[in-house]
Amino acid sequence: MADDRRWALITGATGGLGQAFGMALAKRGYNLVLTARNGGALEALAAELRSRHGGQVVVQVADLAEPDACLQLKQALDARGLVIETLVANAGYGVQGRFVSRQRDAELGMVDVNVRALTDLAYLFAKDMAERGGGHILLVASTAAYQPVPGYAVYAASKAYVLAFGHALHRELTRRKVVVTVTCPGPTETPFWERAGHRLNRMASAVLMTPEAVAETSLDALYAGRASVVPGLANRLITLSTHLFPRRLLALGASYFMSNAK
Repeated sequence: MADDRRWALITGATGGLGQAFGMALAKRGYNLVLTARNGGALEALAAELRSRHGGQVVVQVADLAEPDACLQLKQALDARGLVIETLVANAGYGVQGRFVSRQRDAELGMVDVNVRALTDLAYLFAKDMAERGGGHILLVASTAAYQPVPGYAVYAASKAYVLAFGHALHRELTRRKVVVTVTCPGPTETPFWERAGHRLNRMASAVLMTPEAVAETSLDALYAGRASVVPGLANRLITLSTHLFPRRLLALGASYFMSNAK
């Protein structure tokens, strides 16, 4: 029997949010392509998804920090005849620390993944979708996109880029029937914080969301054709407040909100 399910590609698939997107899309009837750096974790997730939801799950190991990784990923999928209907550009990371105290390569590596790779993926897959006359792209940003965040200077700036870039693409591609949505989660229960070397304080912990809730809210917005979404009422109120204050006060507030727990 022919498999008429559509295909979705998820980058950063082994993280907490990436796994949640995989589960949510599998429940919605998609075949999946999962990509991340850890091949063993990808295979384990793929086996779980096949067992729970059926459908096909393809694993493609890739390090998106490498200059040609996105193009090689696209070429590998083309060679297999896989047409991606939904792209979830979830790969990205942040590390806490003062800008001048961190290693140059670490800061530039964050830009490579959060900005360059996301832009490359969007270009490669949006071009195909526009030519076909349809598709969906979900770009994962953060509530950090709405204000400067001392201690996460490069990370917050990279997510501000994603938000602006996604809104522009949403407008550009509407007539081609390609939906581009930016999701801006706040603090979420994922390995992000451990990797960032950050212990959440009481304020940030109070708005912590599950990755499953973030994924469902984000995908609902994508398939409803929205330009952007901020999952969670508390997070929406926080981002709305950023329009009311000057940037110097927003930076001060963000430094307290994102400070380490004592």
